[in-house]
Amino acid sequence: MSMNWDDLKVFLAVARTESLSGAGRQLKIDPATVGRRIARLEEGLGVALFAKSPQGYELTRDGGRLLSHAEAAEQAVAFGAEDMSGEGDRGLKGVIRVGAPDGCANYVLPRVIARIAEAHPDLEVQIVAQPRLFNLSKREVDFVVSVSAPTSGRLLVQKITDYHLSLAGMKWYMRQHGEVSRLEDLSTHKMVGYVPDLIFDKELDYLEEIGVSKVDYTSNSVSVQLNMIRAGLGLGVVHDFCLPYVPRLTRLLPDQIRLKRAFYLVRHADDRKVERLSRFADMLAVDMRAVVESLEAET
Repeated sequence: MSMNWDDLKVFLAVARTESLSGAGRQLKIDPATVGRRIARLEEGLGVALFAKSPQGYELTRDGGRLLSHAEAAEQAVAFGAEDMSGEGDRGLKGVIRVGAPDGCANYVLPRVIARIAEAHPDLEVQIVAQPRLFNLSKREVDFVVSVSAPTSGRLLVQKITDYHLSLAGMKWYMRQHGEVSRLEDLSTHKMVGYVPDLIFDKELDYLEEIGVSKVDYTSNSVSVQLNMIRAGLGLGVVHDFCLPYVPRLTRLLPDQIRLKRAFYLVRHADDRKVERLSRFADMLAVDMRAVVESLEAET
């Protein structure tokens, strides 16, 4: 049987979303049509590509074998489109999706994308802010900004920049509830932090690192935590690049508490030959370093 690219696009969408409805939304076609296209492909190949389960559509062994070929075809189509468009000689175009922790997505990436958009006005960058891990193999995003470097999988990983975090509180809150001049003083204050069982990366466990065991107000979102601190619910560990966004938010015990972390840019290894993605990765890394450095300097 000869396979066409349209059939492989449908196959890839189902493999990555694990559902007919998810693939339909991605491809902007009816789920029933997706189902018919998959059935036709399976009939033509004479094998079952998916097994239906309560969790959705899972690849069979034969489906897994086809996946690698379909992804290779996807890359070939991307290379061809890029070459014919001459994009390497002009501004970047199309859609690029970046997944990032919500702190980075809210306070760093908008300024970064503004810099990139000035030089590449035809490029559409989608920022997906999620306090979770992303699946590059399923092509949920093109790039992931991560707070730790993955050690497994077919991934390209590059360190972008270091950044810092500090203990912080509102100045008016400190006047009402007492100043903090030593670590022991933290025991008399309410603390804001992550929901313990929703910390998806050990690098986010800031309070434990500074010796705080009891957290009074929690969220899985950096932005919500920052707004809790701004509302006067307590003290918390805040990214230094967030501090300029909140007037009268002040660092506490700066000589004793200043944590250092790093951002990493992660993408699928198969994308190394896609010039537009490589160019974007270089720009993103350079501009993220500049923006983080600039915001931290304001503190």
